Amino acid sequence: MPDISSTNANVVVTNYKCYKKKRNQNIGVTNDDNDEKTRNGEEYREKKEIVVSMLFTMSKTTSHHQQQHSENSVVLTRTPSNVDEVSKETEDLQSITRYSHGSISLIGGRRQMKDALSVKLDLLTNYDFFGVYDGHGGSCVAHACRDLLHKVLMEVILEEDGKFEEINWAKVMMTSFYKMDKEVNRINGAEVATIGSTIVVAVVGKEEVIVANCGDSRAVLSRGGVALALSNDHKPDRPDELERIEKSGGKVINWNGHRVLGVLATSRSIGHTKKRRRKLTYRISVFLNIQCDKRVNARDNYLKPYVIPEPKVTVSKRTDGDEFLILASDGLWDVVPNDVACDFTRKCLNGQIRRCKNGSEHSQNKVMKENVAAKAATLLAELAISRGSTDSISIIIV
Repeated sequence: MPDISSTNANVVVTNYKCYKKKRNQNIGVTNDDNDEKTRNGEEYREKKEIVVSMLFTMSKTTSHHQQQHSENSVVLTRTPSNVDEVSKETEDLQSITRYSHGSISLIGGRRQMKDALSVKLDLLTNYDFFGVYDGHGGSCVAHACRDLLHKVLMEVILEEDGKFEEINWAKVMMTSFYKMDKEVNRINGAEVATIGSTIVVAVVGKEEVIVANCGDSRAVLSRGGVALALSNDHKPDRPDELERIEKSGGKVINWNGHRVLGVLATSRSIGHTKKRRRKLTYRISVFLNIQCDKRVNARDNYLKPYVIPEPKVTVSKRTDGDEFLILASDGLWDVVPNDVACDFTRKCLNGQIRRCKNGSEHSQNKVMKENVAAKAATLLAELAISRGSTDSISIIIV
């Protein structure tokens, strides 16, 4: 796959700088509050239009590859009782000249599929974007992250003058996650009162791999036969997370596992933007012995500031020993350790572990015959199910 040309990237940056120059020239000093509000509103809309235009310009160079990605997406229905639905995205290896990848989402033992996956090839110059979003309480936040987070990331980078070679990834990811959190609240409003999503994303380039994690989804790199965790799960009982939550006035209760306020099993997440009904929140606070005013505004936060959208960002230089990267939700990691997952995936990629070709499995393998990464993702998910996972399972292998 050809990279986005430097000429196109420079055009995008130049357009954005021209917009900033024009904006500064048009802004005048006024004492009229109404005029200023109108001007700010017009400026915001104009900025959004510019950013959308630039994102469209960047995406045009990869429309052919994105079209092939959607054309190769298939949905498979399987009969075993422990797997109700399989959503699989496959890629023809001949259409990918940079990285091959495969992904799978299983509903598992859940009644509703709340996970989402995102694959955006050539999102940035020399970079591809991969994301796993594990929703809880509902699917709307995970779906919003799937559709918008990569666009928010692009917008933040462009606002940093678009210097693709000098990106401060920690700052960019931090800003993007907080913006995504606000965007979820703006779009879904009261729907996300008790709905959220963990996030693990990887931006993969020729020289480095950037991973940002918020919650208990995980990224693991196989390097020279060794499983290397590129993220750490944000769990409420982790000593540093427990200390942060308690300093904020919250509590961690061991209620079917350690949970923030006895509710959420992860200490960081996008969403959970507003509080439940005032009376219910007050009763919970009394039960947990937390100070809470009965007259507290019903629109105040419920799990915040205890649950935050702040990601942990790691930047790893690529080496010749790098084999593959696994991004997955906790439906996999709760039952399959890092080293087992990497050893199993390696054997799948090498052809040492295969699925039997019988019945409906034959047509499935025919569709996926060129994509060993997709096969490996499928077999890894089935390994998790065989080990007793009842959660939804979402996996991307790069």
